[in-house]
Amino acid sequence: MVRIIQQHLQQILKKRINKSFFLLPIVFIGVNLCAQEDSISLGEVVFQGTTSQPITETEISTQDTKLTPSLTGSFTDILKTLPYVSVNTELSSQYMVRGGNFDENLVYVNGIEVYRPQLIRGGQQEGLNFLNPDMAANVSFSAGGWEAKYGDKMSSVLDVIYRRPKEFEAGATLSMMGGNLTVGGSTQDQKFSALIGARYLNRNLILNTLDGDTEFNPQSYDIQTNLEYQFNEKWRLNFIGNFAQTLFEQVPNTRTTNFGTLENPFSLTVFYDGREEDRYQTSFGTLSLHHKPSAHLNLTLDVFAYHTAEEEYFDIQGAYLIRQLADDSSGVTTTLDIGGQIDHARNDLDMLVAGIQHRGKYKFNANNNIEWGFTLQKEDSKDLLNEWQLIDSAGYNINPYNPRGNFYPGQYDPGDLELNYAFNAANNLKTNRLSGYLQYSKKWLWDRTRVLFNAGVRATYWDLNEELNISPRAQIALKPDWNGDHTFRLAGGYYVQPPFYKELRRVDGSLNTDIKSQKSIHAIAGHDYEFQMFDRPFKLSTEVYYKNMKDLIPYYLDNVRIRYYGENSSEGRAYGIDARLFGAFVDGADSWLSLSYGKVEEDIEDRGWISRPTDPAFKASLFFQDYMPLFEDFKVSTTLVYATGLPNGSPVLTDPYAFQQRLPDYKRVDIGLLKVFKDDRIDTSIPFLNSFKEFAIGLDIFNVFDIQNTVSNQWIRDVNSNAIYGVPNRLTGRFFNGKIIMKF
Repeated sequence: MVRIIQQHLQQILKKRINKSFFLLPIVFIGVNLCAQEDSISLGEVVFQGTTSQPITETEISTQDTKLTPSLTGSFTDILKTLPYVSVNTELSSQYMVRGGNFDENLVYVNGIEVYRPQLIRGGQQEGLNFLNPDMAANVSFSAGGWEAKYGDKMSSVLDVIYRRPKEFEAGATLSMMGGNLTVGGSTQDQKFSALIGARYLNRNLILNTLDGDTEFNPQSYDIQTNLEYQFNEKWRLNFIGNFAQTLFEQVPNTRTTNFGTLENPFSLTVFYDGREEDRYQTSFGTLSLHHKPSAHLNLTLDVFAYHTAEEEYFDIQGAYLIRQLADDSSGVTTTLDIGGQIDHARNDLDMLVAGIQHRGKYKFNANNNIEWGFTLQKEDSKDLLNEWQLIDSAGYNINPYNPRGNFYPGQYDPGDLELNYAFNAANNLKTNRLSGYLQYSKKWLWDRTRVLFNAGVRATYWDLNEELNISPRAQIALKPDWNGDHTFRLAGGYYVQPPFYKELRRVDGSLNTDIKSQKSIHAIAGHDYEFQMFDRPFKLSTEVYYKNMKDLIPYYLDNVRIRYYGENSSEGRAYGIDARLFGAFVDGADSWLSLSYGKVEEDIEDRGWISRPTDPAFKASLFFQDYMPLFEDFKVSTTLVYATGLPNGSPVLTDPYAFQQRLPDYKRVDIGLLKVFKDDRIDTSIPFLNSFKEFAIGLDIFNVFDIQNTVSNQWIRDVNSNAIYGVPNRLTGRFFNGKIIMKF
């Protein structure tokens, strides 16, 4: 059925306007909008077929992921073009969904939840994301209201299935930032298959476009494997393994940053001494035994383990000078403050997560099925925290922050060594979690309306706080038999997020073993409208949502680092609207425009509503693909993103109600150029190229307009007053990356 639909769409698309859209990206660039690349089939909700179709999930094209300009090599570059996904830095593979933070997103590979390092503070410290796009077969994403079979977070689910090769395959990509190699194949009888991927990433060149004079040495590599053996028609065994290591070293020298407004400009100059050395090593493995006793019943038993060993070591001393610049461009300055700052950390985290899981599915017929699952998971965390900051000015030590952010300038004893903050802890925590789900799916024809329905319930128990949570969830899609092609969707439920290790650790490092799960009620209404424009098929998808949240754990956000209060002292709400227009402006090239507006607020200790640190506000993004009509082997992709700046957060241990300004808006344009020399459609007389199935050379232009976006603020205190200066930490500048793509 899918092939028939695709053939029908291709016939329609061949009626394209006899005009080149090759220059269209340049027109959009001039408007300073931006977007990315994530393609979705027009039949997002399909009622035919023998398997249940998702209602709230968006299917993502793995092919677009591989070809799109990317600084992370992850699916984030696709996800950030979706209207409900926000990012605050192009250096990170982490993302925020409808006002949630980075820790509120579920990620699955072949039905097993995977995790990420916990100590990372900045996007530049991140290496390779766990997910390898070159190994993926199917990718789906849900921004809320997902099914009971998915776990216990409050914002989103990214579900990835690694593929099983049927024949020998090999591919490689080489670029100025590293490369990757993927090799796969199967035996002649198709019983055994193997897929292996290896990647290396070094972003030293792009990090050199950051503010300041800093020596970087970031290196990240990983190797993954997907092995499967089919004993017979009823039994098969699958293994997925991963080992990854990231090393990050930096030696800062100097930094000069101008900030403020046109009427009140400032300049910060810092001279550094010291270095930072971080190491993040993770490994993951899952062994799955699949049994299919009949055509109606599927049973799976998974045994899995995840281990991370993280080190964050730095000693960096900075001598800073804050000056007020003249607003008449005369260069005359006034020195406001001279001071120094020492940052020290010796943080170690060792975490092991292991468990066993059973999943089952029984199909009554093509239109009815029931699914269930049970998981027992053990967690063992060893955490050594030793971090402090010292601030002085003209030889005098400055009083530290207090919980409400009040300062008393001039009141200090020069004989006392008062640290701005000091966190010291040695924690060893072992816990057990139980979870299970049961859900039912049904498709039927109601009069002349096709209906797709799913309902289920999920339960979780954690022995640390002895808390039991029950989460009912449901989704329904209606496709009336109207002249226009419309689909209406409703989804919602009660979603809980039991604390992981980071959430129960207070800012000072102590553990709150009585902490409760964060809770959220989702209510989502969506509409899909498929229509013809430019004699081509297009699809407009719109969703409105509301989330009511209780027992929230407030947090400080700095770059991608999250420090939790460790207390359930807040309640929240989130609401908004998302829209996306998807279609083919040119034959065989998907493009889309996304628009969204959202608001997420919280009330901490009944003090009133304020924006959460990840409040998204407005976002517009565009992803456009084109090729030259006379040279179809020359392709262009343009990504444009415009997003309202996030709230600038507050310095650790200060009052967030006193810091509600927003960062500057995020604006970015990336362009990818690709020249295909050899593939299934193109023959060549060059002997060298005939040894490849595919061969292409590309050039990625990142941040085309060299816009200085801001990811966070560095907070500098003035000893002469209670002022705190928020000095912007700016992101990467323009960068050119050449790459070669090969398939053998």
